[in-house]
Amino acid sequence: MGTLKIRRFNPEDPGKAGWASFEVPCLPTDRLLNLLTYVKGYLDGTLTFRRSCAHGVCGSDAMVINGVNRLACKVLMRDMLHKNTTVTIAPLRGLPVEKDLVVDMEPFFSAYRQIKPFLMTSGQEPTRERIQSQADRARYDDTTKCIPCACCTESCPVYWADGSYFGPDAIVNAHRFIFDSRDEGAGERMDILNGIDGVWRCRTTFNCTIACPRGIKVTQAITEVKRALLFNRKAVVR
Repeated sequence: MGTLKIRRFNPEDPGKAGWASFEVPCLPTDRLLNLLTYVKGYLDGTLTFRRSCAHGVCGSDAMVINGVNRLACKVLMRDMLHKNTTVTIAPLRGLPVEKDLVVDMEPFFSAYRQIKPFLMTSGQEPTRERIQSQADRARYDDTTKCIPCACCTESCPVYWADGSYFGPDAIVNAHRFIFDSRDEGAGERMDILNGIDGVWRCRTTFNCTIACPRGIKVTQAITEVKRALLFNRKAVVR
């Protein structure tokens, strides 16, 4: 048995916000998402959280687990219960809570959309795929792993202090296209990130890298965008 200590919030009765504990049967190989589903199915049907693929690809079940931003579907109970039998679960910091573990993701996705996370090209569409060398692909391969889950951005103390900062996720997705040899929008994205709410707000605390469930070197990607702005702008802007 284990205990899930969950932060609860109901917008229809905000005065009762607080922690609720649930005893759940669990095996070391159980994933936390399965236990949350157990609570909702058998103990309290009002518990609210997001989930979708349950395989660490959609990023929808991001939450604060034992003080760290994680995906519930990737957390094994054997890694949580080796020291005590209680797992604390709370909504992501930095975003408005809508109900229980569900937060309003619109501020996060607004920043994501602003950096134009899509291939920007001109001229005629090619009749076949756009060819790219392995070396060119390797230049930005790490940042293609991003699954906009918000774990990195909502672990950033700068973002907590001022939500106008684009945040690590938006910069990671800008990096993915800035260094793509097929893309022609690097200059536009770099102008956006060179502004008051862009990369210069980063204080290199590495919280984002630690929180990333995909193992992306987030802080390194942000640093590479900074360096491109300072030293290699002409080389990057094709």
